[in-house]
Amino acid sequence: MVNVLVVGSGGREHALGWKLAQSSKVDKIYFAPGNGGTSHNVDISSEDIEGLATFAKENNCVTVVGPEVPLSMGIVDEFTKRGLRIFGPTKSAAQLESSKIWAKNFMKRNGILTARFEVFDDPKKAIEYAKSVDYPLVVKADGLAAGKGVIVCNDSSEVIDAIDKILVKKNFGNAGSNIILEERIDGVEASFIALSDGNTAYQMATSQDHKRIYDNDKGPNTGGMGTYSPTPVIDDATANEIQKNVIEKTISSMKKEGIVFKGFLYAGIMLKDGKPYVLEFNARMGDPECQPIMMRMDSDLIDYIQASIDGTLSTLSPISWKKQSAVCVILASKGYPESYPKNEEILGLDDSTPNSQVFHSGTRKEGGKVLTSGGRVLGVTAVGDTLEFAIKNAYARVDKISWPSKYYRTDIGKKGLILHE
Repeated sequence: MVNVLVVGSGGREHALGWKLAQSSKVDKIYFAPGNGGTSHNVDISSEDIEGLATFAKENNCVTVVGPEVPLSMGIVDEFTKRGLRIFGPTKSAAQLESSKIWAKNFMKRNGILTARFEVFDDPKKAIEYAKSVDYPLVVKADGLAAGKGVIVCNDSSEVIDAIDKILVKKNFGNAGSNIILEERIDGVEASFIALSDGNTAYQMATSQDHKRIYDNDKGPNTGGMGTYSPTPVIDDATANEIQKNVIEKTISSMKKEGIVFKGFLYAGIMLKDGKPYVLEFNARMGDPECQPIMMRMDSDLIDYIQASIDGTLSTLSPISWKKQSAVCVILASKGYPESYPKNEEILGLDDSTPNSQVFHSGTRKEGGKVLTSGGRVLGVTAVGDTLEFAIKNAYARVDKISWPSKYYRTDIGKKGLILHE
């Protein structure tokens, strides 16, 4: 029996803990700092590496890291140095996410399919370049920006505005000291996540995220407004191609460069003309992708986490999945991803609709009440024998939850239904 420390406070961390709690091999699960829906919360910030290491040692925990910031700060390196068991990539491996420029150059030199790009730190030169190309562009901040540092542009005036926001006005702080101007590839987007021990990588279930705030993919990008799994966008042939030419190629190329990638490797894929282009990498599980993926996972997650740490993944069989579909609808506070109200009481959480689970993210408990404390508040996740039933089950549960500024998209999973027809 092992104790587990889950680092983070989002829906992803709640879902990982929920799945780990189902294992007969896991004793106690702690969350640091956790949220209003998690129990055994420890009042240590996810960025307090020293405090987390001390707690993990005292409580004999295997540590699972959810968010990108502690990974980019080198939490895995520090824990490993102290002889502590931790699941996730090292600081150098996490550069795949913490520096988009590093990742793009890595893909370029290792022949991993990605869009054409140029890097700038001077707004004038960036604008000159934007005016010189005859294809649409995406402007990306180099560093971590909580999933919001990518601006998809339709014309050169939008590009100039994005350059101004990131490089001049510093909307993303130091994360935007350098930018990428990248060719905009229009196709179908999907998420492909694998679990790696540095040599072997096993596919997680496929999923499709809904990044924009409004229905029909309108409005600004968010951290994600909902997901469904599996997605018909990635058929078996495409999955095999991504596994071979993106996931395995990335892990073996990193190894050649002296970097062992352990943990979740997430490739944001754009499919165009049957080819999978990598839009970006994340060095951790996606949120909200994690929620439906965990609800569909049949295997015991702790076995794969332990094997990843030990480098023995090849001794386990590939991960098995329930045949059902799963859908996660994010309930946010109106105003997100900009400013939004906080401390509103959430009602209707006690209802236990079968086939569904509510994962908390921006919540906190106070005096027996659950209050909103973030932009993305809850992830209502449900399974069903078909995607259509999973969508119905998720929205039936959504309807039972309320707070004054509750907001959600009404079309999560619809893309999958259209593709199924």
